[in-house]
Amino acid sequence: MRRSSLRVLALCLLAALLIAATAARASEAAAATATASSAVVPSSAALHYPATATVDQVDTYHGVAVRDPYRWLEEDVRESPRVQQWVDAENKVTFDYLAGIPERARIQARLHEIYDFEKYDVPVEEGGRYFYEHNDGLQNQWVVFVQDSLTAPARVLVDPNTWSKDGTVALDRYVPSPDGRWVALMVQDGGSDWRNVRVLELPSGKQLNDELQWVKFSGIAWRRDGSGFYYCRYPEPKEGAEFQSLNKNHTVYFHRVGTAQSADVVAYARPDQPDWGMAPSVSEDGRYLVVTIWLGTDERYQIAVQDLAKEGGKAEMLISGFDYAYDFLGNQGSELFFRTTKDAPRGRLVAIDLAHPEPARWREVVAQSADVVESATLVGNRLVARYLKDARSEVKVYSLAGALERTVELPGIGTAGGFGGHADDTETFYSYSSFTTPPTIYRYDVATGVSTPFKQAKVAFDPSRYTVEQVFYRSKDGTRVPMFLAHRKDVTPNADRPTLLYGYGGFNIPSRPTFSPTRLGWMEMGGVYAVANLRGGGEYGEEWHKAGTKLHKQNVFDDFIAAAEYLVAQGWTKPQRLAVLGGSNGGLLVGAVVNQRPDLFGAALPAVGVMDMLRFHQFTAGRFWVDDYGSADDAKEFQALYAYSPYHNVKPGTKYPAVLATTADHDDRVVPLHTFKYISALQAAQSGPAPVLVRIETRAGHGSGKPTDKILAEIGDQWAFLVKNLGFTLPSDYPAK
Repeated sequence: MRRSSLRVLALCLLAALLIAATAARASEAAAATATASSAVVPSSAALHYPATATVDQVDTYHGVAVRDPYRWLEEDVRESPRVQQWVDAENKVTFDYLAGIPERARIQARLHEIYDFEKYDVPVEEGGRYFYEHNDGLQNQWVVFVQDSLTAPARVLVDPNTWSKDGTVALDRYVPSPDGRWVALMVQDGGSDWRNVRVLELPSGKQLNDELQWVKFSGIAWRRDGSGFYYCRYPEPKEGAEFQSLNKNHTVYFHRVGTAQSADVVAYARPDQPDWGMAPSVSEDGRYLVVTIWLGTDERYQIAVQDLAKEGGKAEMLISGFDYAYDFLGNQGSELFFRTTKDAPRGRLVAIDLAHPEPARWREVVAQSADVVESATLVGNRLVARYLKDARSEVKVYSLAGALERTVELPGIGTAGGFGGHADDTETFYSYSSFTTPPTIYRYDVATGVSTPFKQAKVAFDPSRYTVEQVFYRSKDGTRVPMFLAHRKDVTPNADRPTLLYGYGGFNIPSRPTFSPTRLGWMEMGGVYAVANLRGGGEYGEEWHKAGTKLHKQNVFDDFIAAAEYLVAQGWTKPQRLAVLGGSNGGLLVGAVVNQRPDLFGAALPAVGVMDMLRFHQFTAGRFWVDDYGSADDAKEFQALYAYSPYHNVKPGTKYPAVLATTADHDDRVVPLHTFKYISALQAAQSGPAPVLVRIETRAGHGSGKPTDKILAEIGDQWAFLVKNLGFTLPSDYPAK
């Protein structure tokens, strides 16, 4: 059940993968004044960009006049013929260019070979049944299997690959009921953030008539008796505004299995606070409904609790103020366990007795340490805490009294996840992977601490040929920043290595060492893969995060630029062979550093980036991001945003490196207008010979639910683009087509 915990849900909703924006339709007046761009800019001897119209749009922010000549590209591509015409013209230039790269087909074929291995997700046990997701290799969507016991044969429960011919209707998550009788499915279409919820009956797998619509940023919290579940939705938007309007009035509903959505009962609502978001949980014993209330992307929550045993009871505020993180872990009677950052910016575990909820009476179970406690679960009457130690995983097991029992032995420098379950379970499951280690699923005996492999991926490559190291470098202001370097063992620094530097640096999200077959494909091509752990992320807790937000956002860009300079200074590469990659908030990162240091990079791959930093907060969920970015409505924050906004800081007459931006027409998080406006400005400004292209995917969104064939096609195009524009050849032992 991927991405099922509240912690992961919160990250998915509220952090980078909640990085979203959309745009209002340009007015008829603006359309009437649209004029053709004066220049068709050549990027090479045979490459010309489409002429992009401009408009005389000027906005005034705190006395500063700001031009927005490509405002018309904010029109919804699905509704606007002229934007669709522009998209078609840009895609033609891009795909004609990519088709002319000789290595493209060979790279695409090899990525398919590497990606073609069995993949498993961490199992979930409910009602004696075991559920897990599996992909046999190149299936567009993962398939849900169920076993009646660990030794029973597995059978297919849900195969989303049968839902659409092109694989673009996906299963976002599945949540079995505690008795194992029902499974709630959250379905997404075309990559949108909207979800439909359906219900299956077990063991038959028959789909009921239940169908819930307009669900977004929601989990599923079953009542312990399996009668129904709590979920969140927004009011139905006006027709035609589904992907444009702001999301307000998030509400918790209770849905009883077998009934229509119109019969759902409001469980918690705050119409007086339309900006609040909700996330419901039900305690292990079924006694309490715990509602985590969020306001933006920061981990600053309020907690409301309802005693479900009291007839006619309502949820009452337990923790108010939006001051700190509170992740509900479970309960023992009236004592509720939380991971919190209150008085602990790196996190600690506490217990709150509902009979005496005042903070002075809280029981500290696990104190803050030098490392970040990223998440925790209550399983087997123990607390399993997952720490970040210099951006890699360390897992510790504590008694409910707070005594350390053991540290889980992990295979190396990598990332562990999972450890879900119930208070009375004797087992739990977790996954482990690293840059060069494919994911392995382990069964963990909570009492003995013994890990046993449960499912192991078998990939068509030899891990012993690759190596990972962690280095540290100094940023512009002297801050010590970690970075991972992964590559083939026979690859050594020689100042000429093609190197791909990845960064994110935002929303308290750490960049971890995890396995990616497509990144492996880059390393197999002879490239070095570097991951910089920038400020703004969650590698070292809230202080590290805040050092890369709002008025301090430039620290993130300085950290990334310093990482690039380190790679050059250490002899790994040179600017002509150095590429940068980032997606979402990372796309913003790439756009900003390319503007600030175009001389430092040979190529850039900004993906689904937030590029207009003055208008992002006006559309869909963009208003949540002001926690990290600030808002142009504030005079000081406007100055900071305007100083680095990728769209607004493109300078005409500049020799930019090769750029291949990527976006998708169904992205309703970071809607494609950001990339459309940015790439139009960059194409008009480019004075050098390097190409500035945009690849616009259809029937896809921000990334979630994207079919395998679209993923591999896009990344294959990116790697081919780098081969051509970094000017290197594939190694002699690279597999032939």
